[in-house]
Amino acid sequence: MLDRKFIIQNLEMVRDNCAKRRALVDVDSFVRTEKARLNLERRLQQIQQEMNRLAKQRSVEAEVDHERAKELKREARLIKADLVEVAEKSDILLKQIPNLTHPDSPIGEEANSQEIYRSKYPKPNFDYAILDHKDLGEELGMLDMDSGTKVAKPGFYFIKGDLALLEIALMRFALDRVMEAGYELLITPDVANDKTMEGTGYFPRGDESNTFTLGHDGLNLIATSEIVLCGMYADTTINEEDLPVRVAGLSHCFRTERAAGRATRGLYRVHQFQKVEMVAICKPEDGERLHNELLAIEKKIFEDLELPFRIIDIASGDLGAPAYRKYDLEAWMPKRGDGGEFGEVTSTSNCTDYQARRLNIKYKMKDTNKNAFVYTLNGTGLAIGRAMIALLENNQQLDRSVRIPKKLQPYFGKETIRAR
Repeated sequence: MLDRKFIIQNLEMVRDNCAKRRALVDVDSFVRTEKARLNLERRLQQIQQEMNRLAKQRSVEAEVDHERAKELKREARLIKADLVEVAEKSDILLKQIPNLTHPDSPIGEEANSQEIYRSKYPKPNFDYAILDHKDLGEELGMLDMDSGTKVAKPGFYFIKGDLALLEIALMRFALDRVMEAGYELLITPDVANDKTMEGTGYFPRGDESNTFTLGHDGLNLIATSEIVLCGMYADTTINEEDLPVRVAGLSHCFRTERAAGRATRGLYRVHQFQKVEMVAICKPEDGERLHNELLAIEKKIFEDLELPFRIIDIASGDLGAPAYRKYDLEAWMPKRGDGGEFGEVTSTSNCTDYQARRLNIKYKMKDTNKNAFVYTLNGTGLAIGRAMIALLENNQQLDRSVRIPKKLQPYFGKETIRAR
């Protein structure tokens, strides 16, 4: 969340930022409510000061002083009750206000996002008909969407044989590159409580939620290990010399969204998948550098997979609330949509101190011994299912076998996937 005082002092800027991001937030209502909260706190402090003065002085009019003290106590009780209600409303409104936007981010809706990089690998030019990843996986006997529907519901699936081995190979492949870059591997919980979800900006309740909530204990299935990797540092003060923190989580991810249509067919948008996620925690002045580092790791992973891809600088209107700036890496998927489309396979976001304020993550400055909020950043090492889509469709051979990229072969153990 943004700093309360900053919003009041920069009301016009925050209003404009919300408009750029298409955020339907009543910033003026927050300011009115926050000022009311401050006035109540100020009056409560005045009452306490007067009560302390009455308690200390020995007045000849002791009875009058006693009556005044009773009046002040009654007023204080009423103010405290009002303060609880007003503070709660202020907190709710504050959490709806999105982060600021990087001055170089494109302004506008999704269509205004800008391509900033194209990989050296060209789109494949097939002189034979190919199948999309779903039909190919089923023909190879390695993808079973129907059984996933049978045991759960649409959006769940089984993968078998070499396709299952490919998932494991991709996981190890991505983890090695992430760890080589200095990120410590953690296998994380697949659930988080409401406080952690809200602290990272993933609202577990309401119409905007994309969260599977469990029926007890206020727990939720996570949509990304970013949630728990940031959450584990909540209410923590980190020594400056221990920054930046670099961690990578391996987890299952769960999302309620599931759209119909050719662009989201098969494994593209499912309810459960595995993902390697990176999180960096740093001093504010290191945020830009760490963001570029995360992007470079993602870029290297997909260059090593020999896939055609592009990097997109996401427009303001398509940014999630915590992100100050976000890049998406989109791989070419020859059978997505009508005639092939790029599809998002990773993203990386600089969240500045937005999540840190909500989670109360600070660092102690070495020179002054004062505490300040850290910056948090996140980036996808690899969303396994979507990487498999790109590999199956781009590397499909005439005989329906699938070529495995050279640098992935040591992890997979062979050069091709063939029918069972």
